[in-house]
Amino acid sequence: MNLEIIGQKAKAAEPLLQKLGSAKKNQVLKACAEALVRDTDAILAANDIDMTNGKNNGMPLPLQDRLKLTPERIEGMAEGLLQLVDLEDPIGEVLGMKKRPNGLMIGQKRVPLGVIGIIYEARPNVTADAFGLCFKTSNAVILKGGSDALQSNMAIIHTLRSTLSEHGVSEDGIQLITDTSRETTTQFMQLNQFVDVLIPRGGAGLIKSVVANSTIPVIETGTGNCHIFVDASADLDMAIDIIVNAKTQRIGVCNACESLVVHESIRKQLLPALSDKLGGLQVEMRADGESLPYVKGGIPAAEEDWGTEYLDYIISIKTVKNVDEAIAHINRYNTKHSEAIITKDYFNSQKFLDEIDASAVYVNASTRFTDGFEFGFGAEIGISTQKLHARGPMGLLALTTYKYIIYGNGQVRP
Repeated sequence: MNLEIIGQKAKAAEPLLQKLGSAKKNQVLKACAEALVRDTDAILAANDIDMTNGKNNGMPLPLQDRLKLTPERIEGMAEGLLQLVDLEDPIGEVLGMKKRPNGLMIGQKRVPLGVIGIIYEARPNVTADAFGLCFKTSNAVILKGGSDALQSNMAIIHTLRSTLSEHGVSEDGIQLITDTSRETTTQFMQLNQFVDVLIPRGGAGLIKSVVANSTIPVIETGTGNCHIFVDASADLDMAIDIIVNAKTQRIGVCNACESLVVHESIRKQLLPALSDKLGGLQVEMRADGESLPYVKGGIPAAEEDWGTEYLDYIISIKTVKNVDEAIAHINRYNTKHSEAIITKDYFNSQKFLDEIDASAVYVNASTRFTDGFEFGFGAEIGISTQKLHARGPMGLLALTTYKYIIYGNGQVRP
């Protein structure tokens, strides 16, 4: 596969996309949403091939869950595109204008990033999400999905490109690299003459590889070793409901709870009831020495458990003496993704919000809400755990930059 040709096509599509008005983009997004639902049978048939291959290759159940498409999940992909239609188009927004003493008017105008590359694993919903966000912000996108989801991605891309063409828009606004070899992936990471920014979505190994090998600027979407801290004043029924949801609602996602931190004063009341619930859902509980006596069916935790993103029916449990120890433990082992405190203590909730270093910090709510759809961004391109340019769920604004615009009336610099 000739990546240079793909890059050239994306660069050629870039100025064409940037000339599209908001009304045209919204029209096309609506059509794409309708087309995804219309083509559900074809997309599911392709997904069945990927699922069969995955099962035959011993794919773990959490990854099978990520890979699997259903009519409801395809409708969710379409709904993500429709949500984008209802959001304001950020492109062309003037971010203020100031007059200098010499009469120059200097302002900033929001513009697309250009050509965006995305490398991701077995999550075919990312294909539609990435297209929608990039198209709404007038960016061309080159996608490199994993081999596990190749047939699903090809089917979704076929639907989207056909719809673009039907509406007189360059279908090269979205392209899929179908060669899934490591060599091609590495070459893609070094296509900096055509790609303006690269976004990896996947496990720690993928992200580490992209950061290490890319010559393209990278927005790092991180893994999720997400914690819930149950404070001394917590409503224990609320805490159990939140923990069960955050751990088991979907286990193979980056905003699932992997680590539980418990105040020592409530472990005797909380942990037996919680372990009944989690044990009934087949969750393996790995607890420290202070917690283990109260965890039914628990096993001793090892040091490596505190920093592990399991993506499985496993949770680590740590007892702490106070909120300061909880914050120190979480900041040491977290991945800057999503952290939560369950508490009735206002002071402790504010301390947690102020001192936890993460892209999303919750009080009395599940970490599962860290998601572009739930935050009202429509789809999301990923959840950034770095601090430069974008952080947290990345919606439309994260796919833009700005340029300075200057109005004069003949000024020359003395």
